[in-house]
Parts: sequence; structure tokens; C-alpha cells
Amino acid sequence: MTAASNLSNWWDEFPSPRATAPLISRESVLTDLYSRDLLLIDVRRIDYEGGTIHGSLNLPAQTFYMNQERLYDLCKRAGIKRVAFYCGSSRGRGTRCAAWFADYISENGEFADYIGDAPERSDAMETDIQSLTLDGGIKGWVKAGEDYIDEVDGYVAKYWKQFDESERK
Repeated sequence: MTAASNLSNWWDEFPSPRATAPLISRESVLTDLYSRDLLLIDVRRIDYEGGTIHGSLNLPAQTFYMNQERLYDLCKRAGIKRVAFYCGSSRGRGTRCAAWFADYISENGEFADYIGDAPERSDAMETDIQSLTLDGGIKGWVKAGEDYIDEVDGYVAKYWKQFDESERK
């Protein structure tokens, strides 16, 4: 029996996140969708279907932990201040990846020496990247209606009907 077969979940191979990334509302994301300082990360892998929120990058949760440093570096170089993670509902993979990234930022970011020790973040500390979780995930986004659906690249209505039907049962 290999070590990998002893793991019950894909995330067991990685450290448990210590941080809890704050939620960002879909209304805030819709308002700032074309802002240069917001990056959306869709962490779905096998369920990466039905479309994705406009401008999102797909970085599956199962490989995200090993890519945090590169994501942080890219965000710093591009001037991105907020990174919002989501999955189907943002109650598992999206939340976990946002927390891992928040941990990474607090340990390696511009203000790593201050986070955790300072009673409050100063305005100067707000120049680093913030890790967020999109409240409700893509299912909540699509369920919110036409204004949101209009901002889904590759939207497939037939795919989303299955979730409407399961909620009616």
C-alpha cells in the first residue's frame, strides 16, 4: 500500500490552512469585474463545465498549493491587489485555496513581519495582495440572474438547469 492510497481526500497531502479568507460578494465582483486590480481564480477541475466568470483563470484546487508562489509573483508584477477564489459553491475548494493563499501572503508577502503581531493593519499595509472567497461560488453567480449570466464566458444554459431541478426536489 502506498502513502498516497492512505490519503482519504486530495487536500490531506497539504497543510491545513490557518487563515480564513474574507468573503467578497458577487455584487462587489460584478461592479469590479473589469478592474485591473481584481483577479478571479476558478479552482474547479472535473466540474469545470457550463462556463466561467469572465476573465477568470482556471487553477484547479488539486494543484494550487504548489503554484502559490508563482501566482503571488504574477500578481505583484501585474499590480493585482485582490484575488478572489471560487469553485461550484465556494464551500470547499474555493475557501481552502483562498485560505492557503492568505497564509502564503501572511508568511511571504510584503508585510509578513507585521501580520499576526500588529493589532490592526495600517493603510500602508493595504498595498499587499488580499485573498478572498467569492460568496456562493459560480452556482450563486449564475443563480443571481441575467446581469451575472451575461458575464459568464462559455455559458451553457443546459448545464445549469440541473441545479435548478435539484433545488426544486
